[in-house]
Amino acid sequence: MAVNCDSLEQVREKIDGLDRQIVGLIAERGACVSQAARFKKDSDAVRAPQRVEQVISKVRTLADELGANPDVTESVYRAMIAAFIEQELAEFKTLAK
Repeated sequence: MAVNCDSLEQVREKIDGLDRQIVGLIAERGACVSQAARFKKDSDAVRAPQRVEQVISKVRTLADELGANPDVTESVYRAMIAAFIEQELAEFKTLAK
């Protein structure tokens, strides 16, 4: 994916715009995570290590297809998934009361 900027300022403006889109997508993903907690039977189902590895495999493949660095993509996703697991565990505990 080619990004052609003529200055550092343009690069930063582009990154700022992308960050806005990414944060919006993170918010949408978070809403889905909260919904998922309603369908899980226990905290092990929330952690779902097999599902985590399935997602990691999928995003590494997507990274290759879309020209992203698969290692960076995996690192970002592992951090994001860990944070969302904590969010979902909190949501699950609230629903279990």
